[in-house]
Amino acid sequence: MRKLQLKELNRPDPDTFRKAEKFPVICVLDNIRSGLNVGSVFRTADAFAIESIYLCGITAKPPHREIEKTAIGATESVSWRYFKQTTEAVKELQSKGYRVIPVEQTNRSKRLEKIEQRSGEKIALIFGNEVKGVSDEVISLFDESIEIPQFGTKHSLNISVSAGIVLWEILRGRFS
Repeated sequence: MRKLQLKELNRPDPDTFRKAEKFPVICVLDNIRSGLNVGSVFRTADAFAIESIYLCGITAKPPHREIEKTAIGATESVSWRYFKQTTEAVKELQSKGYRVIPVEQTNRSKRLEKIEQRSGEKIALIFGNEVKGVSDEVISLFDESIEIPQFGTKHSLNISVSAGIVLWEILRGRFS
């Protein structure tokens, strides 16, 4: 076994990638404090070829030094938009036919692996603030949420880790 060289990975250049078809999945970042976390989500969004990222509230926007540190150029390949209020983003997504799902521990949340997906469904996933999670104002708009099963003493994961886990599970479901 040997590690592949970058040229052997056959990755598209950013311009080709921007024009390529994407999975109909959008990440909505609800007041994320850390630009490093935002950059990590950009990099994960690029890796999984998702449609877009919606940055809301206090969430940092490119160009931003911390975002670039972890995105490593993914801000040039991944589409993004900014909304002053997360509720504005949610309403727009719903009007465009997206199934919008907060990723949060609630009294109605389903375990991530139990999420039912319909063929051709467009999904938007809301990821919340590092301390407060998805805002109560946003949670009150929904009847469903999903959560990542956890078995340790901590009640949450870093938002960038959560985004990677949830995006993989959502996309994996589209291949099975």
